[in-house]
Amino acid sequence: MAGPEANSNGDDGVLLRLPPVRGIGAGRVITGLVLAVLLPPGIEVMVTVLGFRNFAMIMLLQLAVAVAVAAIGGLWPAVVAAVLGSFLLNYFSADPVGSLSIADPTTLFTLVVFLAVACGVALAVGLASRRAQEAARSGAEATALSELALRILSSDGSLETFLEKVRGNLGMEAVTLLGSPLQGASGAPPEWRVLAGAGPNPPVTHAAADHAAVVDPHYTLLLRGGPLSAHQHRMLAAFGAFVVAVRDRQQLVESRRDNVRLAEGNKMRTSILRAVSHDLRTPLAGIKLAVSSLRQEDVHFPPDVERELLETIEEYADRLDHLVDNLLDMSRITADAVNPLLTGIVWAEVLPQALRGVSRERLRNELPPNLPPVQADAGMLERVVANIVENAVKYAPDSDVVLTARAGEGITLGDRPASELRIIDHGRGVGHREVVDIFQPFQRFGDSSSPSPGGGISAGGGIGLGLAVAKGFSEAMGGRLAAEPTPGGGLTMVVTLPLWTGDAQ
Repeated sequence: MAGPEANSNGDDGVLLRLPPVRGIGAGRVITGLVLAVLLPPGIEVMVTVLGFRNFAMIMLLQLAVAVAVAAIGGLWPAVVAAVLGSFLLNYFSADPVGSLSIADPTTLFTLVVFLAVACGVALAVGLASRRAQEAARSGAEATALSELALRILSSDGSLETFLEKVRGNLGMEAVTLLGSPLQGASGAPPEWRVLAGAGPNPPVTHAAADHAAVVDPHYTLLLRGGPLSAHQHRMLAAFGAFVVAVRDRQQLVESRRDNVRLAEGNKMRTSILRAVSHDLRTPLAGIKLAVSSLRQEDVHFPPDVERELLETIEEYADRLDHLVDNLLDMSRITADAVNPLLTGIVWAEVLPQALRGVSRERLRNELPPNLPPVQADAGMLERVVANIVENAVKYAPDSDVVLTARAGEGITLGDRPASELRIIDHGRGVGHREVVDIFQPFQRFGDSSSPSPGGGISAGGGIGLGLAVAKGFSEAMGGRLAAEPTPGGGLTMVVTLPLWTGDAQ
């Protein structure tokens, strides 16, 4: 049996068409009729020429001819062969020879039995042929449905895609899936609503459809188009089972997505609680201790100690402010509530604010002049650069941090030309596995609580949100943030943003 044929649909890939099932066609029927007319006389001619006059053997030869004709041409050619054979037997082989009269009643009974057996064999052959055709068609339909199921499983799994395949395979103009998730009140008709449709102007009511297939009490397929054949009705019944499977699959995916979202939310809340319980309380405790010390009326601190206590208060206050900003930004990114105001910005424009508080001795600005502007939100880009530089200063305390940028030379984001800012340190770097995780919220690698030797922004503490916020803001602006090892050791963070194509600022 041939497999299902693949025909291009033009939009959703390939449609399945049932192959033609070969049975007893017109050619075989005509051949059988010709043989039914020629072979019985041929048998009589042969036995006459050979002088063979055994009635029983001649009858068996005629019966063999009827069976052979049935196998070739089916029922009706076999009936013709049987009737013609019995006539020739009567005329040429039964006494009196050369007459249609029968002298012996036993011969009449024998001819009747011969005719019944020949017709019975022809009927059996015809039924067997029909059963073979039905089996072949059922096999072709099963193969086609199996192929269709595989294509559905390998598709995007949407109801629209599935209904489009149903529409194409059945040759319908439009198909609609109605759903009734809630049972109506007692005695009231079910409340159907449209779940998905395919084709132009899909029917939304039973009256507007030419066919309606009730899948189960909750789903009904409405179809508009030409009439359906018997095998298309069977295909439609099978499609109904697929509808339930696709719908269940969608609900499982949605349920899994909700569970993942809940798990991420719980993880985020747990991480925030840990941050509040440790990373936020530590600078608060330091501020309170310094303020309490300065407020002691019976203690007089030397000027240098008093200045050190005030610097501690300022440092811890800055750290708190930075941590709270990162927490709020991460909350906005997680909630998809980041709305950047994109304009054309040159990398160098954001550096003064982004590098505020960082020791100049640690920085080497090697940005070339006349770089084209990139598409960015000034505030977000400033936070991106500040967080990356802070991270570099923290994890590469004995290394300079180099900033450089470039554009052109194949730097693209998708099909858009882009520019990249590279922030390079020569610290200890991170391993290949850590590179994957450093952009995850609340991830810290070998964090230290010691203050920065360079002063300014604290090199210690942190709740592991800086790079996560930088990555979230970069992507919100249509760019990307990536990490790669620095040749010779260290880590290089690469911020890539598309070039600004709007009006000059």
